[in-house]
Amino acid sequence: MVIRCCTVLLLCFLPRLLMAQSPQVSQLMSRDLPDIPGREVQMLMVEYPPGGADPVHRHNAYAFVYVLEGSIVMQVKGKDAVTLKAGETFYEGPDDIHVVGRNASSSQPAKFVVVLVKKKGAPALVPLE
Repeated sequence: MVIRCCTVLLLCFLPRLLMAQSPQVSQLMSRDLPDIPGREVQMLMVEYPPGGADPVHRHNAYAFVYVLEGSIVMQVKGKDAVTLKAGETFYEGPDDIHVVGRNASSSQPAKFVVVLVKKKGAPALVPLE
């Protein structure tokens, strides 16, 4: 009976726990680049909760990351993972596959800004399986 109750509670709260690990993404700005036809710049704020992570994805854009708070781990396919702290930067090219993007801490949040130079109207992030 106890195992059954624990299983029911776990199933009830598991979706909430998993959702709590997702990053919060806010668009700060988006601007067309008139000197580069068909391109735009998009600036995003990403906040990882403790233990938060991104799915494997790509941007199909030039991505410039600047860490504001906390510490994050980033890795693109074929390269070593790097741990970045506040004030440090990271770059992804349009062909890179982002295999690791996560908060380095399981107890503290992390926050960073990402600037994307991409095709106008293209999604900021394309999840991969």
